[in-house]
Amino acid sequence: MIKLIAIDLDGTLLNNEKKITDRTKDALKKAKNQGVKIVLCTGRPLLGMVQYLDELNLREDEDYGITYNGGLVQRTKTGEVISEITMSKKDIESLYELSQTLEVPMNFIDLERVYSPAPPNGKPSLYGEIMKALPFVTSDIRSLPEDIKINKALFCIDQPILDAAINKIPCSFFENYTMMKSRPVLLEIMNKNVDKGKGLQALGQHLGIKQEEMMTFGDEENDLAMIEYAGLGVAMGNAIDKVKDAAQFITLTNEENGVAYAVEKFVINK
Repeated sequence: MIKLIAIDLDGTLLNNEKKITDRTKDALKKAKNQGVKIVLCTGRPLLGMVQYLDELNLREDEDYGITYNGGLVQRTKTGEVISEITMSKKDIESLYELSQTLEVPMNFIDLERVYSPAPPNGKPSLYGEIMKALPFVTSDIRSLPEDIKINKALFCIDQPILDAAINKIPCSFFENYTMMKSRPVLLEIMNKNVDKGKGLQALGQHLGIKQEEMMTFGDEENDLAMIEYAGLGVAMGNAIDKVKDAAQFITLTNEENGVAYAVEKFVINK
């Protein structure tokens, strides 16, 4: 029996117009009315998904969200932190040095803002086109507080430049951090102990819900861990091959109400 449904946003819950269809809203409402926890699970901060939480009525006392790709688990109504895994100033200094060597721009984020250190000449970050929920501040790495907690860093630039840079990242960085693409133009970098599967595990422990009682939906590399973790991992029809290969079920695309189709099939009145 499914007791929790965790859903990625872009390419999954949202169609290509960044909207939740009426059919999907109806299916998730019915599941919630059956007592199933509906959890949005995203790389975005909480403020970056408030619109969708409101549309789905997911800001009540016992509603939760998984943000920063699993690095943060919060109550959606109050922002109360249930679980948090961050990076230090030392991590950011190391990653910024890497970005300069690769000649790609880097941003990094805490709970309140996006920091923008100086990019390589002629290669500004594209992240401002994606992130609209948090303010951007210019930052000097050296002037950061020693005790700063950073939720994630990222490289965001045109796909050919980014892909070429990723191929040049030393193996040690992949060993020391969780690094994954969430969009063709976006590489996200987090504490090694962060992924959506671990975020889901932390929430499950808090709620007393077992992994075999969880259903997850995703389409991109950053969804892979939660697809593998859940008892029923569902890949969207538009998912990358890695996600499809790991899933127990492949549903329709995000343009074809894929989330609603699988929830209706496996959850509603089951």
